[in-house]
Amino acid sequence: MVLKTEIVQQLRRIIKPGRILTKEADLVSYGYDASFGFYKPDVVLQVKNENEVSAVMKLANQLRIPVTPRGQASSLSGGPLPVKGGMVLDFSQWSKTLKIDSEDLVAVVSPGVITADLDDAAARYGLMYPPDPGSSHFSTIGGNLAENSGGPRCLKYGVTKDYVIGLKVVTPQGEVIRTGGRTVKNVTGYDLTKLIVGSEGTLGIITEATLRLLPRPLSTQTMMLTFDHFVDSGKTVTRILTSGILPAKVEMMDQASIRAVEAYQPQNLPVDAEAILLIELDGHPAAVADEAERIRSLAKNMAARSVKIAHSSEEARKLWKARKLVSPAIASKKPTKISEDATVPRSKIAEFCHRLQEIRNTYKIDLVVFGHVGDGNLHPNIICDKRNREEMKRVQKAIEEIFHAAIDLGGTLSGEHGIGTMKRAYMPWELSPVELDMMKRIKLAWDPNNILNPSKIFPAPGQKLVLSQ
Repeated sequence: MVLKTEIVQQLRRIIKPGRILTKEADLVSYGYDASFGFYKPDVVLQVKNENEVSAVMKLANQLRIPVTPRGQASSLSGGPLPVKGGMVLDFSQWSKTLKIDSEDLVAVVSPGVITADLDDAAARYGLMYPPDPGSSHFSTIGGNLAENSGGPRCLKYGVTKDYVIGLKVVTPQGEVIRTGGRTVKNVTGYDLTKLIVGSEGTLGIITEATLRLLPRPLSTQTMMLTFDHFVDSGKTVTRILTSGILPAKVEMMDQASIRAVEAYQPQNLPVDAEAILLIELDGHPAAVADEAERIRSLAKNMAARSVKIAHSSEEARKLWKARKLVSPAIASKKPTKISEDATVPRSKIAEFCHRLQEIRNTYKIDLVVFGHVGDGNLHPNIICDKRNREEMKRVQKAIEEIFHAAIDLGGTLSGEHGIGTMKRAYMPWELSPVELDMMKRIKLAWDPNNILNPSKIFPAPGQKLVLSQ
């Protein structure tokens, strides 16, 4: 759609000059996120307060104009793409509020606050904000809440929704509502807070969040376990988690990940190993030391080739740097990187690892596997070239096999990236018609005119995954 001049004039009465973008170059830059696809908006509004959002939504609802909320667009599922054009609300400039209440153990933040900045602010009070997505140094809190983001620490501490206790939300009709509050316990009425978190910007627009904080652990310990067989690493994760030990993080890198990092920025990783596990323990120093020794013994009994314990914070930092380098390292190999986040029950980790190996060999694809293996949330990444049609046909089939494998094992299409545009075609594989209909009815009740982030989550008839345009 193309917005009429008079509509833009109305928007100028709501948003101050300089924060309404209509130039072609600006609009094009807002047509992308970190996934596939390109959808150009008609106008971009850089909102900075709740009154602006409310007024814009009232106008959009009246005129049936699509509205797409957007943070830093680090989404891997197409969540912030303006599929139907219309308006993009850019929240990346709205970071004014970041308040830490050390007595109530909560933070109150604007939607544009960067996730890592929140954790850094909490650290000054001896506290932490546990959710730590890989994009935490540039992703916004609003985007994290919309996608219910995860991260390595989620194994022990849970995902984003576990830390959201209150919200301020603008509805598709422009009304302002509060959900939850500042108390840890709250069972007054339906839990609208949890409904909004993870709804991918389709039900309401978050303008403020009250988030739970925790005391920072007294001690941490990092370990690296090396394996000659990929599947053994999965079996070892299950063994650790059933032994009474709950690490803060258990991350896995397969051989392709290891070799990509060493080629990209050498970290002295064992390139002949089929997999490594990076583990972080935290808590009381005596408990951490005891658990590290127990894991060392357990790993040897589970066919680990070696166990390395970091003896300084610098050694630990270098090991975790290797894990953070995986994504940029594999992206440098070929022009197209497809990042999936299928998740399985913890007891099925080893079997899922085996199925992924079979898929790699069957379709002869460049499959790289890494991720938060401790909670069953692997990231099978396919490195390819979308200009190669024959390769992309194999990639398409491989992705569908990955989804089938996860669901067959009792898992899910997405553990943390969300559905967005990328996975909505496959929702019927996991959810029944009745379950999907219930979700659609919730969407209809909140947004009867379907203006808020349309064409996300729900499949369209006959739709298939689109890997290129």
